[in-house]
Amino acid sequence: MKTHLEGYVGIDTLTEQIRKKALRQGFEFNVMVVGGAGLGKSTLVNTLFKSKVSRRVCHPEEEYKTPKTIEIKSISHVIEEKGIRLQLTITDTPGFGDHVDNSKCWQPIMRHINDQYEKYLNEEISIKRRKRIPDTRVHCCIYFIPPSGHSLRPVDIEVMKRLVQVANVIPVIAKSDSLTEEEREAFKQRIQKDLEANEIRVYPTVDNADNDEDELGNNAQIKERIPFAVVGSTSQHQVAGKSVLGRKTRWGIVEVENEAHCEFIHLRNMIIRTHLQDLKEVTAQVHYELYRHKRLETLKKLPLDSVGSAPPSPNDANNITATKTPVPNNNNNKQHANNNGSPLKPSPKTPAVVKPIDAGNHVGQQALSESQI
Repeated sequence: MKTHLEGYVGIDTLTEQIRKKALRQGFEFNVMVVGGAGLGKSTLVNTLFKSKVSRRVCHPEEEYKTPKTIEIKSISHVIEEKGIRLQLTITDTPGFGDHVDNSKCWQPIMRHINDQYEKYLNEEISIKRRKRIPDTRVHCCIYFIPPSGHSLRPVDIEVMKRLVQVANVIPVIAKSDSLTEEEREAFKQRIQKDLEANEIRVYPTVDNADNDEDELGNNAQIKERIPFAVVGSTSQHQVAGKSVLGRKTRWGIVEVENEAHCEFIHLRNMIIRTHLQDLKEVTAQVHYELYRHKRLETLKKLPLDSVGSAPPSPNDANNITATKTPVPNNNNNKQHANNNGSPLKPSPKTPAVVKPIDAGNHVGQQALSESQI
């Protein structure tokens, strides 16, 4: 029932109160980039935020060598624009797709994403909780597709199948200026068919009941552009008397922010200007909630006195064993005694033994034989 006010109360100041508090606290945003070496991951991230935020730029002394296994490396920055402070964390995956055998190459990435969910969950269920829990959960995963011009590779299909279960995945065609306009459009259509055929639901979803008509229409337009054909560059060039970001070639300059040259501007608008908050909300309300549900569901199977500070892994639920305490036979209310006549003390109850947690095997990981890659 809607009731009309008889005078001014001041409810309309709520938005200003929330804005001031949010500005005081600042914001957090965590981006992961996944793709092989040489696809311009660091350059694209620097171009997105117009600052040197990638790990490769911040640590130029590191000489890149293909690691024996996939590594997960993160770097955090605090960037500020017009009084808005954002703590930005960029996570890179050096070594991904750079080996002869790329079977199960998604496992270290899945493990890292689930580890962040585990950290957040442990903070939530701890007895002494912090006033504000640090949010290290991956809000956005940009997946770089090589500009082959053919179709998705089997490894791309298998990796994205799993990543979409735990994170918001946004696929992009890296270095799209290496393709002609006709090649690029045909490549995008083949990728869209591969995504649909393999039921890979990348971000954003168009069937979210919480979105209004404008948001649904905007998401539908974004879906038609996915994967975004992008070009990254931090170099400034003069074009018609204006300074623009672009890549200089023998036949001209590819302008990064020119819609006629690539779709970088649409990617940036979606991630930062229109969907940043939604990326965080979907991470918290969908992906994290699914993880949290699967982890806490196992508590129902544990006796109360065996629950520790962290719940066991869902995969370890069947491995929980408990030693039962022998119950003495108290017939006729008589206390049993040892041979020397002293009362028999009941043996202490042994708590349940919980195996160590392996966050890499929690949610969304299905077994796959190496022959499928």
